[in-house]
Amino acid sequence: MGKQKTKRYAAMKRMIGPKDPRLKEKDRAKTQEKTKVDPSALKEREVPKYPSCLFFQYNTQLGPPYNILVDTNFINFSIKAKLDVVQSMMDCLYAKCIPCITDCVMAELEKLGLKYRVALRIAKDPRFERLPCTHKGTYADDCIVQRVTQHKCYIVATVDRDLKRRVRKIPGVPIMYISSHRYNIERMPDDYGAPRN
Repeated sequence: MGKQKTKRYAAMKRMIGPKDPRLKEKDRAKTQEKTKVDPSALKEREVPKYPSCLFFQYNTQLGPPYNILVDTNFINFSIKAKLDVVQSMMDCLYAKCIPCITDCVMAELEKLGLKYRVALRIAKDPRFERLPCTHKGTYADDCIVQRVTQHKCYIVATVDRDLKRRVRKIPGVPIMYISSHRYNIERMPDDYGAPRN
């Protein structure tokens, strides 16, 4: 009996290298010519453009009457805490507030069904300003972040942790949230609104 041939572990077929002289000229890998870097040439760098409304982290576009972008869950939590949305905003900021609702937030409230019909009725209040959306889809978080990045004249009202985390990365945008049965605000200049506690 002869020896049995066994396959070698992790054996690979031998391949011709890309620069092998047996390959045709067109199939052969071309050697890259190194270009010398001129040390006297000016170096161009892309610097992110900051909006002119910001003075460091201080947003000069914010001022009464405040435009407040309202998120879906903010209305729901306001109902649970038995807070009137517009009145509580005015108590928080000591100024006139215009709550703004995007089409995406309205679509999300409509999708939630009968359980959240009170929130939908509050959102259809004539005191709320409707903002039309031009993008595809109805994901409100992306819509709010995109709108706030483009226009720094909004305050974002939300209870959602992920959205708060995303908005904190954008300079000059205050966040309104609910704590201890009242509205509070973070990242707002100290000369505006109610005293923080």
